[in-house]
Parts: sequence; C-alpha cells; structure tokens
Amino acid sequence: MAHLGGLEAGSLPQTSYVSMKPVSKTAYYCCAVRALDARSASPVCGDGFADRFMTPEAWQTFEPFRDLAPPNASNVARHRMIDDVLRARLSSRPDTGVVIIGAGFDTRAFRLSGGRWVELDEPAVLELKEAKLPARDAPNPLTRVPIEFDREPLAGALAPFHDLVDPMVVIEGVWPYLTADEISTVARTVRTAWPTPTLVCDLMTATFTRRYGGTIGRRIQELGANWRPFRGETLPLIEAAGWRLQTRESVVGYAAARGTIKAPRWLLATLFRSLRDGYSIATFSAR
Repeated sequence: MAHLGGLEAGSLPQTSYVSMKPVSKTAYYCCAVRALDARSASPVCGDGFADRFMTPEAWQTFEPFRDLAPPNASNVARHRMIDDVLRARLSSRPDTGVVIIGAGFDTRAFRLSGGRWVELDEPAVLELKEAKLPARDAPNPLTRVPIEFDREPLAGALAPFHDLVDPMVVIEGVWPYLTADEISTVARTVRTAWPTPTLVCDLMTATFTRRYGGTIGRRIQELGANWRPFRGETLPLIEAAGWRLQTRESVVGYAAARGTIKAPRWLLATLFRSLRDGYSIATFSAR
C-alpha cells in the first residue's frame, strides 16, 4: 500500500476530527502529554513534533485528563522507554523495519535515526497526521497504511511488508481497548506475519488495572471510547500466541527515577509493589 498523499502541509481536513472514532480521539491525550513534556524544563521524551497536532479541539479533548498527573507522567515515560528500545536496535541495525500498530500521532520516524517505518491507524487519524506532518518529510522511509481495524483484517494490511527482516512491531496503549480474543488474534497475526519479529508493547496486570486504572478509565469512557481492560492477565495470551518474553521494565519505576512521579523507591519496592510491577514495557521474541 502506498502512503497517504495529496495533502498540503499545514492544511487540516475539516471533517477528519468529526469523523474520528472515539477511540482514535484518545490519541490526542497521548499527544498532549508529550507536547507538554516537550515544553518542560527537563523533557523526558522530548517530542518536539507533538504540538503540531494539538488544535483547539485537541486541547479540549485533553482537558479532562490534565489533572491526572501520575497517569500522564506514566504515559510519557512509556513512550520514552519504547524510544530507547528502538534506538538500541537501530543503532546496531539501521535498516530494521519498525511497524507501529495503532500509531496515532507517533512521530518516531521523524525523531529517531534509521529504520524503515510503517504506521497503521484509522483513515481519519492518518489524514489529519498527513496534513500536519507529511510522510514525505520524514528523514527515514515512512509508509502510512490506513486501516479500519474493526472492519479490515490486520493480516492483509501487514502483507505488503513481509520483506521486512526481523522487524520491530510496536503496540502501545492498545491492549486495554481489546477483548481477550482480540488480543490473542492481534498477537498471533503479528507473530505469523514474519519469521522472526520482535514485539514491543506495554502491559498492565489485572491488579494494576483494578487498583490504579479506574479514574483514567472513566475519563476515556466519557470520550465514548470502549475502554475494557481484560480482567485476566494479558501476558499469557501473548505467550500463547507464539511469543517468548525477553525483557520487562517498570514504567512507574522509570518515571519515579526521573522524578516525574513522586514516589520513593523503597515505597515502590514494599507497599506499592503492585504499582511498580503492574505496568511495564515488555519485549518479546518469536518462539
């Protein structure tokens, strides 16, 4: 599939925001926290492109989330942690393919060095994205693939990219919107798309979701998005789809170490271990 084209840089299709599905509008939440981080005195992620997407409608969408300091800090931390995972691979193998499923307003193809990039998301999201940050301007090869996830098979969208060798596949902030069956299907589809892919994703335990995810979950649902974290554990579903866990690092621990979440390490290691260990960035190899 060819990347989206035919839009003038800086133009904004007026119908795109209105036509975006509620779950797609949550991309503005992630983009907003990165934009605010980039403006801060000590950025964690430093996404200087995020502000380009933050229209007045986008900031209005973000407003209900503005006071959620710990989740916002965790969101920025998880993005930076995945940045670092990708940087490590790209530094040794600059030709690595990077496939981002549910890309939203991800700008890594513009910020990281190296890689052959593929972004998949809903057509309305990519239309807005292309207007503000055209794929042709990326310093790395970038293809954007519009897909209606609830109507079109993911396998078909990935098929044109089977020539990618040992690709890194990023699934960030997606699992909580899927049922157990959908998680299994996506994980299996990605696993079978290439002989030896690497999966990079964020994981929440059931305990973490139950104890700490209530407020942000309600705010997301108020946007109309179908926030429905799996009540069981996501990790076994991914492993059963043909993956082997390689690394797992605490998002909350990372944010606390950077000072963006105020929690002493000893407290996270004792009374709040379920908070520290309940949200992580994981990498998986094919088995």
